[in-house]
Amino acid sequence: MSKVLASLRYSAEHEWVDSATPTKVGITQVAADALGDVVYVDLPEVGDTVTAGETCGEVESTKSVSDLYAPVTGTIVEVNQDAIDNPAILNEDPYGAGWLFTVEVSEEGPLLSAADYASANGGDVA
Repeated sequence: MSKVLASLRYSAEHEWVDSATPTKVGITQVAADALGDVVYVDLPEVGDTVTAGETCGEVESTKSVSDLYAPVTGTIVEVNQDAIDNPAILNEDPYGAGWLFTVEVSEEGPLLSAADYASANGGDVA
């Protein structure tokens, strides 16, 4: 069963956000497990504006290509170059070193608590 961290909030599209400013965004372990081995990540660039609920990049695995959806609206402040250079890090540590980008948030999208996300997706809250 996939791990869901209690300290984060989640989108229905399997992205997580932390409570920091700027806000860090990544994909959940549920998503990483479903994707299989991640081989390519396409992320927005620093200075780009993302809109909650709209696509902002993609994650490609040996199984499929999946769109990334912005869980919040705002401006990209930082992109995790390590995730671009070594996409397997999304499988190895999706809540840590595998974060994707940070956003200066102007508006949040609809976000779920860890318990609600785990309940909907069969994860274990840790």
